[in-house]
Amino acid sequence: MSKMLTAKDVQELLDVDRSTIYRMAESGRLPSIKVGRQWRFPAEQVEAWLIAQSAPMVSSVSPDNGDDDDLLNKLPVTCVQLIQDTFAKALGVMVIITDMDGRPATQLSNPCGLFEALSNTPTLWQRCIDHWRDMAVDLSLDPRFEEGYLGLLCSRAYIRVGATLQGMVFVGGIAPDNWPPPPEKIREIAADLDVDFSLFTDHVEDVYMLDETEQAHILSLIQPVADVVSHILHERVVLMRKLDQIATITAV
Repeated sequence: MSKMLTAKDVQELLDVDRSTIYRMAESGRLPSIKVGRQWRFPAEQVEAWLIAQSAPMVSSVSPDNGDDDDLLNKLPVTCVQLIQDTFAKALGVMVIITDMDGRPATQLSNPCGLFEALSNTPTLWQRCIDHWRDMAVDLSLDPRFEEGYLGLLCSRAYIRVGATLQGMVFVGGIAPDNWPPPPEKIREIAADLDVDFSLFTDHVEDVYMLDETEQAHILSLIQPVADVVSHILHERVVLMRKLDQIATITAV
């Protein structure tokens, strides 16, 4: 026979008042048996009920579920920003986290001198967002480098919650082998950004120069970093669901 818990035992488990326990028993929402005038709670059934109540339901999170589509609303930005800043500084690259539409969810970490010099132009950010959004639909799951708008290398890894892609971690600011771009390409970018040609050329060497081994090392770490963010986001979603469950219980 299963061990029986008292109302006091269950109260300590759920951390709610005794009257709430009785109301849940009366309504059938909590596994219980009435013995005379006393309620008793089968321990095994209560344990199974607790597991079911606290089980992560993140697989149901998708970009179509109302507020769930806003990565910024779900992401503990201060915590993630610290992780991102540390990763960017340690590896000597630019790092940013975006949603699946390429919209930044964090501040850019460790920008190279060229990007920083041009970053006051709204057009640059829009071009980057467009490129990041295009990279979101790339079928390749393995991070790899490709040239971005300025001609610098960037790569991305996916942030997941359950089976749903929720965002991306980008690294960039890395010069390709054919750096710097030819003058005609620089003039084209400068004209598009509506900046002086010299602003680009004055900072053309202020980028991250990494050899093949260093680039491979960074590629090996992008997905693990994204996985850390995925785990934080997962725990945040689960926590918010638990808080909703507690609020529902205590409101009865």
